[in-house]
Amino acid sequence: MRLFSDTLLDWYDANGRDLPWRRTRDPYAIWLSEIILQQTRIAQGRSYWERFLQTYPDVQALAAAQEDDVLRLWQGLGYYSRARNLLAAARQIAAQGRFPDTLAGIRALKGVGDYTAAAIASFAFGIPAAVVDGNVYRVLARHFGIPTPVGSTAAKKEFTALAQSLLPPARPGDFNQAMMDFGATLCTPASPACARCPLADSCAALATGRVDNLPVREEGAAVQERRFDYVYVRFHGRTAIRRRGTGDIWAGLYEPLVCDPGSGGSRGNLLKKGVKHQLTHRTLIVDFYLWEPAEEPALPEGWSWIEEAELDRYAKPRLFELLLEALPK
Repeated sequence: MRLFSDTLLDWYDANGRDLPWRRTRDPYAIWLSEIILQQTRIAQGRSYWERFLQTYPDVQALAAAQEDDVLRLWQGLGYYSRARNLLAAARQIAAQGRFPDTLAGIRALKGVGDYTAAAIASFAFGIPAAVVDGNVYRVLARHFGIPTPVGSTAAKKEFTALAQSLLPPARPGDFNQAMMDFGATLCTPASPACARCPLADSCAALATGRVDNLPVREEGAAVQERRFDYVYVRFHGRTAIRRRGTGDIWAGLYEPLVCDPGSGGSRGNLLKKGVKHQLTHRTLIVDFYLWEPAEEPALPEGWSWIEEAELDRYAKPRLFELLLEALPK
């Protein structure tokens, strides 16, 4: 066990990625990075992290922000519940008077799960808490030849216990970072760099020809398909939007007129047909229209007129942005 940990740390010292949130022990900055990167690639998330710190340099500034402003700054990252949870947690922290410095205290923040709590605790405070994410599952399953299907309750318990047993108390944060970097750059899902792996001699999957078969995965949920029309209404420099309610995707964001395919009512000119927008468990297929009526139409309940020039003030899902990009110049 110690050989695994020491070898991994030696590799990390020579090959770890240089990321800005690794150059600080500020729990606020680290927490921001972890929330932004939950469902976002580093290349995209880095600029958002920088903008959030520039706009809200400390947790008190974020706690005082308006939700619409936070959602607008988040625009383009998707999974907008993360932004709302970020604001709620900032207000929790501000009410407490300081950032929590225990694993339980961090875990109690809105939107913070076991993985994120362990990451913040180890990176910011040196608390010996092991992180377990997809990279960690993959590295451990391959190296130790573990057949338990990831995603199961049994796997979470088994892999968390193993990761915790490997964690060196003196460098918990570095070890967690090393596990993530190792899985992201060497022990990758496809075509892992086994020839360059410093742990190759002790890897059970490599020794038994199971690199491509581990980790074992449970069957995922079926991806559902959803179709609708987006209609951009333009009348005398104004357009119609509404704010989405709770209980569905993009809660709290603004959208144009939405119609079911085949339903009645004007659509105007077709701009794009069959635009595919992929979400985690749902595929959206959307037709884009531009409707420029000669007389002011009555809007469905919930929609209201705004000046087109004011659209940038409203937080929108990426799909609405795609419609705006499709509009004739």
